[in-house]
Amino acid sequence: MNAPVPYGGMNRLPNRGQFIDRTKPVTFSFEGAFVEGYQGDTIASALCANGQWIVSRSFKYHRPRGVLTMIGQDANTLVQVADEPNCLADKRKIAPGLVVEGQNYFGSFESDAGRFVEWVSKFLPVGFYYKTFHEKRSSWKFWEPIVRKMAGLGKIDPHAHHGYYDKQYLFADVAVIGGGPAGMAAAIEAAKAGGEVILIDENPKLGGCLNYARFDESGEAACKADGDLLGAVRAATNIKVMTDAVVTGLFADNWIPIVRGNRFYKLRAKAVVVATGSIEQPAVFRNNDLPGIMLGSAAQRLIHFYGVRPGRKAVVLTANDDGYAQAIDLLKIGSEVAAVVDLREVPPVTPLSFAVRKAGVPVVTGSAIQEAYHHNKEHVIGVAVAPIIGEGKLGDPTASYDCDLVLMSTGYSPAAHLLLHAGAKFQYCVESSMFQLDHLPTGIYAAGSVGGVFSLDQVRADGARAGWQAAKQAGLSVGAEPTNPGEICAKNQTHPWPIFPHAKGGEFVDFDEDLKYEDLINGIADGFDNVELLKRYSTVGMGPSQGKHSAVAAVRIVARETGRDLASMTVTTQRPPYTPEKFAHLAGRIFDPERRTAMHHRHLELGAQMMPAGIWWRPAYYGKKGDREKAIREEVLAVRNNVGLIDVSTLGGLDVRGPDAAEFLNRMYTFTYTKLAVGKSRYVLMTDQAGVITDDGVACRFGEEHFYVTATTSGVDAVYRSMLQWNAQWRLDVDVANVTAAYAGVNIAGPKSRQVLQKVCTDIDLSAEAFPYLGVRMGTVAGIPARLLRVGFVGELGYEIHVPYGYGEALWDALMEAGAAENIRPFGVEAQRVLRLEKGHIIVSQDTDGLTNVWEADMPWALAKTKPFFVGGRSTQIMAKMPLIRKLVGFVLDDPALPCPEECHLVIRDGEIVGRVTSAVRSPNLGKVVGLAYVHPDDAKPDAKIAIKIDGGRMIEALVVALPFYDSEAKRQEM
Repeated sequence: MNAPVPYGGMNRLPNRGQFIDRTKPVTFSFEGAFVEGYQGDTIASALCANGQWIVSRSFKYHRPRGVLTMIGQDANTLVQVADEPNCLADKRKIAPGLVVEGQNYFGSFESDAGRFVEWVSKFLPVGFYYKTFHEKRSSWKFWEPIVRKMAGLGKIDPHAHHGYYDKQYLFADVAVIGGGPAGMAAAIEAAKAGGEVILIDENPKLGGCLNYARFDESGEAACKADGDLLGAVRAATNIKVMTDAVVTGLFADNWIPIVRGNRFYKLRAKAVVVATGSIEQPAVFRNNDLPGIMLGSAAQRLIHFYGVRPGRKAVVLTANDDGYAQAIDLLKIGSEVAAVVDLREVPPVTPLSFAVRKAGVPVVTGSAIQEAYHHNKEHVIGVAVAPIIGEGKLGDPTASYDCDLVLMSTGYSPAAHLLLHAGAKFQYCVESSMFQLDHLPTGIYAAGSVGGVFSLDQVRADGARAGWQAAKQAGLSVGAEPTNPGEICAKNQTHPWPIFPHAKGGEFVDFDEDLKYEDLINGIADGFDNVELLKRYSTVGMGPSQGKHSAVAAVRIVARETGRDLASMTVTTQRPPYTPEKFAHLAGRIFDPERRTAMHHRHLELGAQMMPAGIWWRPAYYGKKGDREKAIREEVLAVRNNVGLIDVSTLGGLDVRGPDAAEFLNRMYTFTYTKLAVGKSRYVLMTDQAGVITDDGVACRFGEEHFYVTATTSGVDAVYRSMLQWNAQWRLDVDVANVTAAYAGVNIAGPKSRQVLQKVCTDIDLSAEAFPYLGVRMGTVAGIPARLLRVGFVGELGYEIHVPYGYGEALWDALMEAGAAENIRPFGVEAQRVLRLEKGHIIVSQDTDGLTNVWEADMPWALAKTKPFFVGGRSTQIMAKMPLIRKLVGFVLDDPALPCPEECHLVIRDGEIVGRVTSAVRSPNLGKVVGLAYVHPDDAKPDAKIAIKIDGGRMIEALVVALPFYDSEAKRQEM
């Protein structure tokens, strides 16, 4: 009589499973069938425990796929969880009622009709898309719906629930990425220096390989090391531990993104230790992708993490001691090991290999698996073993073994993705047959097997060394440097050529993309003999795992086929993220700092409707929401006919001081400022190195060595950073201070603005002769020290008044009181936008974009003609000789019945998109719609007619006119 199947599945082992809680059973469904597991199980571990070895279908050929790594480093376990596609089954925890389905199949999961693709694979060679659709583009229309239906994984539900995701900012002296023995040793050593240390690991508990790998027959070495290190980490109160947390990149200045649950962390550290370990590499042989064939470490994770038997009869393919350790693990759970197949001709005798031989397990040396047998390609049922007679060449099979499990432990590749993100360099080492660290950026340190250290004792010593160096880099008080781990070499860890092509093919190099050995050979023969080109042509390494298990094999194949020296080659460029990130994490709730001006509460008291402007809150208009258009109209007319007051405290402010201040501005902006007189101001226009407009404002000269420069609300921080960056190169004698937060500002504008201001400003002659347009003065307003600027953004007589921030509300009150007799009216951003548009003044980032240059914006008047240099000057000169493809013009709609276009409505010419509307308003002063738009250069002349496509697809006709729309002679602002 058969024994009853235990809860949790037929393959569940007793008394094992560090990550599961057997007191908390969990039931979920897979493909409509109920599956039993325990809290802490992943989808994959629970499925394997219940004998469901097929977890997914492959991308191209729809082949059955099972677990490969059990740590989320491959695409073999991608499943659909409810409305969420592409979940890694070996990482996603199960939960009661979880609904899981397979992906990428037609018909039923068990009998996927999509398997026919493999039958016709000879008609779909590598580079099929390029060959088929590059020359015969018309055929794409036929093939496109078919390709799109076949391609892709999972199903998107546009109505899916939007969960809660947020962000958090973290700071540390030392960040340690990787919680294995090297990482823990590094964190402990860094913590001794007294700084703040953050230790990050992607697993539910610290320990890394100590939680599953075997370093001696008894397993005591790992247990002792784990206990010692964990105890020391817990005892250190200045070590913050983050488990179940994935670092997805390593960016400039040690900026580290971390995904943990529904939170996206942004960590900044003074120094970083990367102890991410190494990635076990699969062997390449016929049918090496069958369910039941997995990396040796994956089987160990199933056993030790989840208490799951990976198979009952196994063959272990190895080239190092780890394969023998894995065989011992299988023997200890009662599984049979049919054979250990060692690629090495004469492997060294070690305690682990001796223990395996002592247990009576056949060890076949100098041999490899030639082919894996299967039952309907659903699971491995046996292997053929043949002797190695040359690099990648096998003789006739000498043995075959029945088995339901094949473990691959033929070598490693450093998990160096994060180091490569940061700019580290790796060199292929012929002695170890691995890529090894050649260069590290300042402030970043490597520890453990990512740096080529594999011996457990050496790994711990290497971690302590890296932690000490990181603490020293962070400026902490360190003691004596730890003992060097000794000679670092990864000998006897990785076989130089675990790739064995078969006459019948079917040897998968890239599981993600279903790429076989012959695909890479054919791609190289097609001329794509550079590994970067081959990647793009064949898609090797472009799948979800980004080449974690295929990149090294691809480099080896390219090297041999082209005759290049492996030592001169490297893997393809590694780009972030290290593992896929959800859009939800990137778009999740963030901290939106809100800044309020000194007059904020006065605006609310006056009934202002507030609007965000960057991080600031500004009055949009004053009045009830239902009276918006009326309120804006009345505010505009008040400024044009009387006097208005607007809060401009959000404008950027930069104090530029020093003997080289004028020369500095001369280089930063397009105009010239060396001869600008004290007491005068001039428009400033900034471009980047590509000649693209990035900001504008006004430069006010208050002294020979003192300029006060305004910038846009949203652009001032970038302008400030740019100034500092450039002067780090120029070394001019100048000091730049961002004083935006130090000042509050208002603009009093309108024909009666001088009349009002004279009541509270008695120490400055405000007459037109003494204080002309574009003049600047220092004095007092209502007894408050102030900087006064005569500028005309709204096109009327006006004064910008900048005072120390704490006096902003008092200034507002004084001016409102002084203007009461003239019926002064506050006006908001919406009215200001109408007023500036009537004058044809642009708003950078609204009327410009990331490509706009001075010629497109019709602003050559802002260029100094004789200046030898300014940032972007060379690019501007080059673009002057190139034909324009668009130009910014003013337009009007003379018919008052026509609707006002909105920003980004398209400009159409001969059925083609040639531009867009950037700004448009209905002008109360002109009685018509006026606006700015990019148009075809042939239409960029007065009286040209342009077609604008508005909402609903309706086309309306507009007339191009010269700017400005209002007061073309600029008499009003110069009153």
